[in-house]
Amino acid sequence: MIGYYILLGAITLVSWLVSNQLKQKFKKYSQVHLRNGMTGREIAEKMLSDNGIYDVEVISTPGQLTDHYNPKNKTVNLSESVYNHANAAAAAVAAHECGHAVQHAKAYSALGMRSALVPIVSVTSGMSQWLVIGGLVLGAGAGVGLGYWVAVAGLVFMGFATLFSFITLPVEYDASNRALAWLKNKNMVTPEEYVGSEDALKWAARTYLVAAIGALASLLYWAFQVFGGRD
Repeated sequence: MIGYYILLGAITLVSWLVSNQLKQKFKKYSQVHLRNGMTGREIAEKMLSDNGIYDVEVISTPGQLTDHYNPKNKTVNLSESVYNHANAAAAAVAAHECGHAVQHAKAYSALGMRSALVPIVSVTSGMSQWLVIGGLVLGAGAGVGLGYWVAVAGLVFMGFATLFSFITLPVEYDASNRALAWLKNKNMVTPEEYVGSEDALKWAARTYLVAAIGALASLLYWAFQVFGGRD
């Protein structure tokens, strides 16, 4: 267990560092005001229109860095600091979320797989680790009956969450690539503004990368605890 806590602590530290750097980047690029004066909402509506998407609504949502695309009701949800402001960070976030709307419209396969996993992961992720620990208490490490199968079930559940984290990576990177390509090709931002938007999205993507690595490391650790003690 000590090894797990060391691993967990290391991943938590890296995650905090990346998250903190992301916040600093968005704060920095929020000061780079767009020469065209377009707010995040206007950027989003323009990108949707340019991609022939007219059934997606752009709305404001409370909080900071709470921006997301909801495929169920087809809404691009922008945080207040993005929705109402005209800067490089807002342009990057708005275009990125619209990138997900474009993925949805074009039936991007990775997005479809991630969406299919959402209801499974929402049910299994909260109980996976407890099942593994419970199984170990019941003797899974020695390959003993019921405990072993309880732990294996926990590992399977944990595997779904890990798979979800890794499928999220191409979805997020692709959305950013679509956003940056549109911002550049449509001359929506100046070269200086583009650099800020690109850097902000790179750091946002790194948060997902750290999460995926953390999920895999946790899965491997618990798998070793379950299977490593068997003859």
